[in-house]
Amino acid sequence: MQVQVNTTGLPNKESLDRWAEQYLQDELARFRHDITRIEVHLSDENGGKAGGADKRCLLEARLAHHQPLAVHHDADSQDLAVRGAADKLKRLVEHTVDRGRDNRHRERESIRKDGVPDADQADTAAL
Repeated sequence: MQVQVNTTGLPNKESLDRWAEQYLQDELARFRHDITRIEVHLSDENGGKAGGADKRCLLEARLAHHQPLAVHHDADSQDLAVRGAADKLKRLVEHTVDRGRDNRHRERESIRKDGVPDADQADTAAL
């Protein structure tokens, strides 16, 4: 899983990149085989002016055999914005991947022939 960090209106510090990459790798480790890339977009929405919830983190995840998924979270600090967006992304990826796994059972052949139950099942149904 590759993590790419982009910033707008924030100083792009190497330590921020490393922290965000490691945090996302840890939080989404369960899905490391499903996620090919995560793009992190950090921005200061009001350009350095004082105000609450002005830091935004947008996460875009690229999954194998799925459309890209995107979430965002606004918070007072970069740390809280990344953590909030990561929680949202984890739930969305979990839902998307698990839904795909649930649909795989429908691709298998039925053990019943032409929708007719086995003789054993017909006997128990009559009781």
